[in-house]
Amino acid sequence: MSKNKLPQRHHKLACAILLLVIGLVSDPIKVQANPVQSFRNRVTHTSNLLAQKFPDNGDPKGRRRGGTSRRDGCPDLKTPITALVPGEESNNKSFFASTVAEYPTFWVYVPELPTNSRFGEFVLQDEQGNDLYRNSLTLPGKAGIIGISLPSSSQYALKQNLKYHWFFRVYCGNPQNKPDYFFVDAWLQRVALTPQLEQQLKTAKSEEYKVYAANNLWYDAVTNLANLRSSNPNERVLAEDWTNLFKAVGLEELAEAPIVQRYNPQK
Repeated sequence: MSKNKLPQRHHKLACAILLLVIGLVSDPIKVQANPVQSFRNRVTHTSNLLAQKFPDNGDPKGRRRGGTSRRDGCPDLKTPITALVPGEESNNKSFFASTVAEYPTFWVYVPELPTNSRFGEFVLQDEQGNDLYRNSLTLPGKAGIIGISLPSSSQYALKQNLKYHWFFRVYCGNPQNKPDYFFVDAWLQRVALTPQLEQQLKTAKSEEYKVYAANNLWYDAVTNLANLRSSNPNERVLAEDWTNLFKAVGLEELAEAPIVQRYNPQK
């Protein structure tokens, strides 16, 4: 190799490096910031973040649209009682989602009910079918969404990495007479709040629900957004995000329903 070709190659290499540096400076998207900054940019600028499809987590199974204990004991409802959970009704009927909350809130759509069918019950069980919490509820006469929270007591705190089964029932008559009932049921699992997720939540400030949705934490996303909407009922962006969140799980027809009752039992 001749000596006069070496400077030429060095010159070409220097030019290539210079062009690469210029490209990175002019296109900052290619420059990866720290994970928190990168996530903040995604939350701020991705308008369809809430329209993502929550993953199908497989078993165990549940029932999102209300069924009945028997065929002939309950009245016909125009819209079924519906558990507000992600899942595929036409696939394998898996309604299993995650939370980081020790005491999550469970959300159900309840249509307008006859006066003799306003007795409800919420039940939380462990994976083996043992009752952990049971609460009788007097339901509102108006159609809408209700939220049911666990009492903030250590005996009801969800443990990490365990699966829990919850039921919501509406009795068609006096519950003491053991009448027929409508019911829905779903599953959830509490997962760890990692340092990275905790930092993302701090960065998101008043938009925590977007962080929860991006991390497939359904129960936390819908509860946080419901709380924000209650405090800011005329905020258009929150209303749009609420609709997008419902679309993400195939329940967009219920997005306009009002939140009519919150059940926050004492310890």
